[in-house]
Amino acid sequence: MGRVRLSRQYAVAADGGQFPADAVLGVEGYVTAGAERMAVLAGARDSFARAQVMLRELAGWELDDEVIRQLTHAAATRLSESRTDRADAPRFAKAEGVVEVQIDAGKVNTTTGWRDIKLCVIGRREPGDPATPREWSDRVLPPPTIRSVVASIEEASDFAVRVRAETDRLAVTAAADVTVLGDGAGWIWNLAAVVLPQAAGVLDVYHAIEHIGTAVRAIWGETAEATVRRHAGVRAVVAEGKVGIERWIADAFGGLPTGSSGDELRALAGYLGSHPTRLGYADRLLSGRSIGSGLIEGSVKQLVNRRMKLTGARWRVEHVGPLVELAAVVDTPDWHDFWSAA
Repeated sequence: MGRVRLSRQYAVAADGGQFPADAVLGVEGYVTAGAERMAVLAGARDSFARAQVMLRELAGWELDDEVIRQLTHAAATRLSESRTDRADAPRFAKAEGVVEVQIDAGKVNTTTGWRDIKLCVIGRREPGDPATPREWSDRVLPPPTIRSVVASIEEASDFAVRVRAETDRLAVTAAADVTVLGDGAGWIWNLAAVVLPQAAGVLDVYHAIEHIGTAVRAIWGETAEATVRRHAGVRAVVAEGKVGIERWIADAFGGLPTGSSGDELRALAGYLGSHPTRLGYADRLLSGRSIGSGLIEGSVKQLVNRRMKLTGARWRVEHVGPLVELAAVVDTPDWHDFWSAA
């Protein structure tokens, strides 16, 4: 058909003929498969308005942002509904590395207000070089060899069902060596207990450190003593886990400044005490394993914050999860498989 000029009302062919834009979305041939793929790629990566500009500059197309929006959401829905038919399960089984499951949530402005979107990243990662507790913040881990993203705005119990379907599909549910990494949110660990009861759990080390720093600042302020105490707390939890942080907290109680109740230390003890088996950082460092949930944090930043939190954007709830999953597939072999099968 040649070059096609699309707008909200009409698609205009190179010969000047017109047909309704609705037909562009519903009749095969008005937009070639290659054109649709490019439009969806642009719409998954950036705002639909900027995707319109990008396609005009790179391909010379006047493809209206509303058409890009409809094409992108339609593709996202198809991708979400075809999860059970994807070809990545054999690749996942053969990929190098041990299984990591990372879980978190972000915020999205929807037509019903700000809502939590829950994300789960299931991947494999090869161990890095062994490291000591002193080296934890300087080491560089290999990137994941493969990953799958599940995302949805729904209750935690419903999201657990969605995650369980994916762990079953990838043969992860009963795998021998699986680690769940996340922050201290109760829903994450409740979900992990239901979906992956045999998995090891690791509290993201950065969240543990953040809570230590918050307690120290609340008591000692921004002082030299606060810096020393914070560093000592970090060393204690990374090197010795539960035993080390409990000893550090006891020592901190002995050095409280006059007038301090120590309530912040009690809160810290309660927070870390609720994760007694998830503080085994030293052993994981020695085996070159991850102790932070940077993979899911990065996914929230790139797939949710960067793509969804745009000025004035308000999303329909049912569109959010599929669009996030679509954006996650763009840089994987699943992107090609999806369009090849379409």
